[in-house]
Amino acid sequence: MKLTKISALIGLSAIVLGLMTGCSGTETKTETSGTGSESKTEAKAADYSGQSLAIDGSGTVYPIGAALAELFGQGAEITVGKAGTGGGMKMFIKGETAITNASRPIKDDEVAELAKAGIEFIEVPVALDGLCIIVNPKNEWLKSITIEQLNKIWNQDSKVKMWNEVDPSWPAEEIKLYGPTDAHGTYEYFNEVVNGDKDNVRPDYSQQAEYEPLVTGVANEPNALGYVGFSYYIQNSDKVRAVPVDAGKGAIEPTKESIVDGTYSPFSRPLFMYVNKAKMESSALVSDFVLFALGENGAKAVEAADYLPLPTEAAEMIKARAEAKTVGSIFNNKDKAGMSIIDILKSAN
Repeated sequence: MKLTKISALIGLSAIVLGLMTGCSGTETKTETSGTGSESKTEAKAADYSGQSLAIDGSGTVYPIGAALAELFGQGAEITVGKAGTGGGMKMFIKGETAITNASRPIKDDEVAELAKAGIEFIEVPVALDGLCIIVNPKNEWLKSITIEQLNKIWNQDSKVKMWNEVDPSWPAEEIKLYGPTDAHGTYEYFNEVVNGDKDNVRPDYSQQAEYEPLVTGVANEPNALGYVGFSYYIQNSDKVRAVPVDAGKGAIEPTKESIVDGTYSPFSRPLFMYVNKAKMESSALVSDFVLFALGENGAKAVEAADYLPLPTEAAEMIKARAEAKTVGSIFNNKDKAGMSIIDILKSAN
């Protein structure tokens, strides 16, 4: 992740002004002149000096969490880890973190473990992402790829070694596969969409614990094929190329527009924070941080991390659910795959 970009954006005066007026822990007093043409605002931000907040989980969501933590400021000591969605969920279930980041919806078994541990959780989508199929820029012949072709390459029983074994018109060259490890929500999301199960994947690919070496591997190998989140593709679009995906309605390229409107299906997805309800109720820092993530400055953090802010209507519905401390998941239902985030939220009301 290019944290230098986030730091630079944080230094912009517009964001500094946003921090003064956009935090939920801020008190604002406005004086307006008789003409109505001038105003003076004095802002007193909440002071969380000496207080700490531990966040962990998805490496995909990590850049957003890091940007949010730095933008939030207010003296709080906020640590953001990237143990992966699965690893973060384990810490969350043990009560070690107040917030866990996830690049896929919570699983039924995780919900059950949280219930056993007596932990109620609040599901907070914070951004939109698109899982991107990437190849080396020297690969100019792969114009698009279908879900069926991805399955033929990636499922656990696959014997495919050469490109032309997938499609005779493709070259007789060996495919070099790159992907994340099973600690990542992106791994689980990809395998569920492509192979029908999170554990259904061929074992003989180059498994990477971090996304940077995954991108580097694809960038250095002309016959490589891999997958990453939209942010990592955008940041490395000079090194790798995203392949349009055909899920039965024609080849769709991953763009901001196709991800937000859901046409880049089935690889459009929300990114989440899962919040411990009891810790949100007992800590103003946790509560303010969550609501900050759903406000104007939260959207700036999402953009700084090269992800896509939530549509305004969706953000308002999610914020209302967070403020009401509505518990449980509405996104872990496979029947809702391919629905837009707004339609999923409306279906829960």
